[in-house]
Amino acid sequence: MLITIPNVLDPTQIAHARKLLAEADWVDGRVTAGHQSALAKDNMQLSEDHPVAQQLGDMILQALGQNPLFISSALPMKVFPPLFNSYSTGQKFGVHVDNAIRHVKGSSHRVRSDLSATLFLTPPEDYDGGELVIEDTYGVHTVKLPLGHMVLYPSSSLHRVEPITRGRRVSSFFWIQSMIRSDAQRTLLFDLDNATQCVNRDMPTNAVAVQLTGIYHNLLRQWAEV
Repeated sequence: MLITIPNVLDPTQIAHARKLLAEADWVDGRVTAGHQSALAKDNMQLSEDHPVAQQLGDMILQALGQNPLFISSALPMKVFPPLFNSYSTGQKFGVHVDNAIRHVKGSSHRVRSDLSATLFLTPPEDYDGGELVIEDTYGVHTVKLPLGHMVLYPSSSLHRVEPITRGRRVSSFFWIQSMIRSDAQRTLLFDLDNATQCVNRDMPTNAVAVQLTGIYHNLLRQWAEV
């Protein structure tokens, strides 16, 4: 399942993030790449322990914790602390697949990457190229979202970032370990949750709403890892 989550951050948060990121010190993006990814990766990145990365990462996590669409679609159990990357003219990230397990720097915590997320922090009109291209069982998807929007997609997908031909693209990226490991099961639960909400909104007294809610939670009870 590939889903766009709009307006993860509000305008004030976006302005604050862009100001701090414009003044931050960036390093070679290969510092967090695996062996194969490092061969394809050409960008800049904030180090994981950079104070700006930690401050803005906490802000993003707090916003996501209050975002019903993110919670419904991801069913998150663990979220890797958000990282930040920058692509300037000529830079790109070739085709790769994300590492299955991510280690949180400076701790013993590990996150299984069920879902990958990219939060766009540059308006699309400020740069050319830089599209995120995701390949899944339904084909090839090209993603270039408005400022503050986020895309969520299975980490098992092959994906790449097209070369920048003008301007600069800054984003936050991170991974989610879901309570539901299977993408097919997550998609089914997401669709069922949406259907249940529609029934609750349009027919709040209908007994079907209770039945759908029961089915949702019984499937979640059967499939979830907690």
